Amino acid sequence: MGMDRVIEKKKGIKRKHIFWGLGIIGLGYLIANMILAPNTSSLRVERDKISIEAVTQGRFNDYIRVVGQVEPISTIYLDADEGGRVKERLIEEGATVEKGDVILRLENRTLYQDIMNSESNLAQKENMLRQTRINFETERIETKRSLLKSSFDILKRKRNYEQQKALYKDELIAKEVYITAKEDYELAAKMQEINEMKSANDSLIRITEIKQLERDLNKMRKTLDLVYERLDNLNVKAPVAGQLGMLDAEIGQSIGRGTRIGQINVLTNYKVEAQIDEHYIDRVRRELNGALNRQGKDFSLYVKKVYPEVREGQFKIDMVFSDDKPEKIRTGQTYHINLQLGQPQEAVLIPRGGFFQSTGGQWIYVLDKSGEFAEKRSIRIGKQNPQYYEVLEGLKAGEQVITSGYDTFGENDRLILK
Repeated sequence: MGMDRVIEKKKGIKRKHIFWGLGIIGLGYLIANMILAPNTSSLRVERDKISIEAVTQGRFNDYIRVVGQVEPISTIYLDADEGGRVKERLIEEGATVEKGDVILRLENRTLYQDIMNSESNLAQKENMLRQTRINFETERIETKRSLLKSSFDILKRKRNYEQQKALYKDELIAKEVYITAKEDYELAAKMQEINEMKSANDSLIRITEIKQLERDLNKMRKTLDLVYERLDNLNVKAPVAGQLGMLDAEIGQSIGRGTRIGQINVLTNYKVEAQIDEHYIDRVRRELNGALNRQGKDFSLYVKKVYPEVREGQFKIDMVFSDDKPEKIRTGQTYHINLQLGQPQEAVLIPRGGFFQSTGGQWIYVLDKSGEFAEKRSIRIGKQNPQYYEVLEGLKAGEQVITSGYDTFGENDRLILK
């Protein structure tokens, strides 16, 4: 019986060794990529669903687009100078008025009573002054009569005194008779002085009292004039020529003194009011130029007034036309105006797009030269106008960027275009 023969194993590389080797190499490659590759994330996007624009070099026009509304150059408000009940409404809203036209008629019975009282008081004061003058004139006549009488009395006593003096000198009368005649004459002279002083004082008093009464009377007349003026204020008149804009007063309505009841739009010229984002408040100032196009014709404007108040993130400006105005301009029309903030200058430009809302202008996706993918890149944006952003750092002319919105891209650093 023969013995079994030992079969020797073949030496060398077998097929299974090849598979094992390839698997080890592939695993090593993956591990190496995970360790050595940069920490980037990618997202596949469809090329036809994004906007790709070229970075250019050109002149950046520093302006902003604002929406303005046409308003009258000025508005005059109508306030009731006198309160009352609306009796008659003569002019309706939207009508053209001339200065002095009566718009409303009011009535105020209390004011009518005040006028009657003032007239009555004035009449009483005038009667008092008239009576005082009569009394003073009577007293003046009596004073003159008294002075005249005392003057004649002095003459008589003087003549008697001189006669008695001569007789006494000739020793024809007693000394007592002479002395009595002398004393009577001296007394009459003193009384005359007193009467003259009294007359002068009485005259001064009469003049002073009459002047005071006349001053009081003039005050009462002025007061009555003011009351009559209040009566005239019951007729609400147009202070200027223009268009009656708003009129808040109905027949029978009671209106208080000082109440605003309407306005008049002065149509000699127009202004354009515009609201601007507060981001530009430090750059917008008076005399800045603007332009608008209406029916194929350009019109120039300039900033006349900048309002300092900021409300809901916006501030207001008033603009007026430099020369010609559009034909058939009307209050309430809306114009789109290019407001020039600065002079044009050379700059690197990218078209405006939705990416700015997502990045704040701090970075952008830039396409590779192959055009197969785009990567994030930090940039710095300066000024902007309705067409372009001014790029200060991070891009150069000729590169291509994605300008559409980035809301669906997440935080991915690379976009693979397909």
